[in-house]
Amino acid sequence: MTSAPTVQPASLRPRALRQAEGVKLRKSVPRTKQADWQPPKNRKDPVSILMEQGTHRIPALLPVRYARMAASPFAFLRGAAAVMASDLAGTLSAGPKVQSCGDCHLANFGSYASPEGIPVFDINDFDETFSAPFEWDMKRLGTSLVLAGREGGLSESASRALARTMAQTYAQEMAKLAPLNPLAIWAERIDLSAAIAGFQDKQARKKVQSLLDARLESARSHFGLVAEDCGTPRLTEKPPLVVRLPEQDDTIRAAFARYLATQPPERAILLSRYTLQDVIFKVVGVGSVGTFCAIGLFATADNEVLLLQIKEAQTSVLAPYLAPSPFRNQGERVVTGQRIMQTASDAFLGWTHSGGTDEVDSETGTQPIGQRQFYVRRLKDQRLAAIGAEFAQIGLPDYALLCGRTLARAHARSGDVATLSGYLGAGRAFADAIATFSTAYADQTKADWKAFCAAIKAGRISAQLPGTAKKVPAASKKKS
Repeated sequence: MTSAPTVQPASLRPRALRQAEGVKLRKSVPRTKQADWQPPKNRKDPVSILMEQGTHRIPALLPVRYARMAASPFAFLRGAAAVMASDLAGTLSAGPKVQSCGDCHLANFGSYASPEGIPVFDINDFDETFSAPFEWDMKRLGTSLVLAGREGGLSESASRALARTMAQTYAQEMAKLAPLNPLAIWAERIDLSAAIAGFQDKQARKKVQSLLDARLESARSHFGLVAEDCGTPRLTEKPPLVVRLPEQDDTIRAAFARYLATQPPERAILLSRYTLQDVIFKVVGVGSVGTFCAIGLFATADNEVLLLQIKEAQTSVLAPYLAPSPFRNQGERVVTGQRIMQTASDAFLGWTHSGGTDEVDSETGTQPIGQRQFYVRRLKDQRLAAIGAEFAQIGLPDYALLCGRTLARAHARSGDVATLSGYLGAGRAFADAIATFSTAYADQTKADWKAFCAAIKAGRISAQLPGTAKKVPAASKKKS
């Protein structure tokens, strides 16, 4: 049986002492040193890292993944979490750890409905979640903001300012949370409508609220995935990204059955009212392309529908560089990380596997060979979840503020808030360092992206858009 994450003894000491210890950390790990990024001479080839990761994915979907990554430096960053994890492992850390997202970029923030139906803004992707240095999430988020600013036509100084603003807001939010009691910190959430009302850009505020209203309305129609014209509800194909894979159908149905059999009694009662009627497979995201992802349609005898998503959970990209995970199932790791970081989590979260042994490799901490491990959740409205990335296109400066605030709240749920606040301080030293690192690593990402596109051109890897015979052009023909 998996043990719960332990409380660090330091967190049981008075706030004032912990805050003072955070201030002392500045001497051993100066905040200005957080700016440092210089690729080591023995840096592993990014394309090799991605190819190694691809050996654990569905081969037929790898060209889709690579095509999506080739679209731009930012798209490459989204799919290259393993590359950045390798690089972050060699950077300076002050010491405090948090439950990290592990793949913290601006497109992995978004909205979902709380149990009360209120649109909440939060991190919404936890496939790589792990206990890690708090700086790692901030540096990845800052890099994504710089790249998004550049691609959106902002000047170099304005793009850099996005990362600085995010980091400054993070520090301010941490200072705001530091005096609160643990229960108050745990209950903090960001009401999306209230956050939008606070946007400085009036035009962005109006556009974003209108977009949110439209998305909330669309969420009530099962996302267009359910057909009821035959009397019995069934899932509809939307080739090439939502399709039936008959050869994998039994695997997914068996995994769903294991999930149902292991639910706590109160949820088992609810789920017993439904029967699994249909299964369909879905290609999702950029970094996740190539992993198993399916939707299960559950229905009552009166054809009332519940949609659950089952998604493969592989070993976190952070795992090779940190202490071993206490979880035997990677799906359990994802679910636990989500429950820790999100204020309002999905009641249907759970984990399962495809069968076989549960034994984890004791040396590498990786999942059993031949066994696929999954987490289950209620199908989220992808249009509502993706609203964060669209907010960014409308008002990137306001979005950077919102992401910094959100990340601080997520980290505060597991981290030592007083120590973090003491280290960060009220000035701009830390924020300037994060901005400098993010700008430098954005340059690194662009260089890696060009090398990646060159590998495609040379035939080292194959990239093809789904449903077409069109291959991805070389980097030299793309805009940076």
